Amino acid sequence: MPTDPARLTADLVRCASVTPEEGGALQLLQAMLETAGFACTRVDRNGTPNLFGRWGARGAAKSFGFNGHTDVVPVGDAAAWTHPPFSAHAEDGWLYGRGATDMKSGVAAFVAAAIDHVTDTPPDGAILIAITGDEEGPGQDGTIAILDWMATAGERMDLCIVGEPTSVETIGDMVKIGRRGSMTARFEVIGKQGHSAYLHKALNPMPAVALLAHRLSTHVLDEGTDHFDPSTLSVTTIDTGNPASNVIPARTRMTVNLRFNDLHTGASLTDWLRAEADRVAAETGTRIEMTAQVSGEAFLTPPGALSDLVTRAIGQETNQSPVLSTTGGTSDARFVKDHCPVVEFGLVGHRMHEVDERVWLQDIHDLKRIYARMLRAYFDQDG
Repeated sequence: MPTDPARLTADLVRCASVTPEEGGALQLLQAMLETAGFACTRVDRNGTPNLFGRWGARGAAKSFGFNGHTDVVPVGDAAAWTHPPFSAHAEDGWLYGRGATDMKSGVAAFVAAAIDHVTDTPPDGAILIAITGDEEGPGQDGTIAILDWMATAGERMDLCIVGEPTSVETIGDMVKIGRRGSMTARFEVIGKQGHSAYLHKALNPMPAVALLAHRLSTHVLDEGTDHFDPSTLSVTTIDTGNPASNVIPARTRMTVNLRFNDLHTGASLTDWLRAEADRVAAETGTRIEMTAQVSGEAFLTPPGALSDLVTRAIGQETNQSPVLSTTGGTSDARFVKDHCPVVEFGLVGHRMHEVDERVWLQDIHDLKRIYARMLRAYFDQDG
C-alpha cells in the first residue's frame, strides 16, 4: 500500500516539536524508515535531536539525498488559533497546525516518496535522508552535526534536495538554487553623559549613531548579479534607554541586518562596517565598538544537471516551468552546499509561521509525486 504523505504530515503535526523539543517526530520517522529497510542513526549533539537514514550500500555509485527539519516555531497565542495548533485538524481540503507548511509536509512527502521507491523499485544506489530538530533554532547542532557525523562515518550524498517551502502561489512555480548571505552587526556608540543644558561638558552619542545609521543605510552595496537581487542593509533597532529628557546619554546601541549576494562575503562586509564605524568615531569623537555574526554566506548551485532534474520532474507533474530563484531568507541548504550540490524545492510557503498555519492537502500528494519522479529519473527508472 502506498505511503500516504498527508496522513504522515498529520501524524508529525501532532508531535509538539517546538525547538528544541523533539516531540516524538523523529522517533516516528525512524520507525517508519527502519520498517522500510533504512539503516537509521540518531545524531543528537548538545541536546539537539537529529536523524540520519540510509537505504542501500554505503559508498554506492549513486546516492540521492533529502534534507529537512521537524522542529517548528512557537505557536504564539494559542487562543488566536481557529483549531488547536497541534491537533492536525483537517477541514475543507486544508490541514491546520504548527509546522503543517514549514516543513512537516515537505518531510512527509520526501519520506513517503523514498519509502515507496525502495519498496516498489529498489534502485541501484543509495537514498540518504537527513532530518534535524534545530533548523528553527540556533542551527549549530542540527544539519551541521549530521554533516560532521557523515564525514566521519564515510557517508556521502551526491546531491541533495532540501524540502523547504519554495513555491510562491502554486506548487512548482519556484525552485531555490541558492540563497543570499545573512549577517547581523551590533554597534555600541560610547560618549559621555551630561546635562542637556551644558553640551560642552558632555559627548552625545546620538548624533554619531544617527550619522552611522544614515551612511550605512544609504550606501549602495551593489546592483545585483545574474542570479541575485541587490544586497541590502536594514537598520533594525536603535536603543538608548534614556527616560530623562534633560540628560545626554553615555551610550546607545544600534543593530543592522544585511542580506548579501555573491559579490560579498561576511568577512568583506565586516571589514567595511568596521571602517565606517571607525570613520564616524573619528569625526564625532565618540568610541564605537562592533560585533558581527554571519549566519550564512551567499551561495549558488549554478543551473545545470541538478536543477534540470528538478525542473523536469516539476514540469512532468504540474506542467509548470519553475523560476530558478535565490530570494528569501536562509535555510539549512547553506550548510549542505559545502557537502554536495543542493537545490531547495517544496510547497507554497506563504502561511508558514502564521496563526492558523495550514497546508492544502492535495499539494502534499502532488509534492510526493514530484519527489518520486526525481528519484526515478535520477536512478534511470522512468522507463
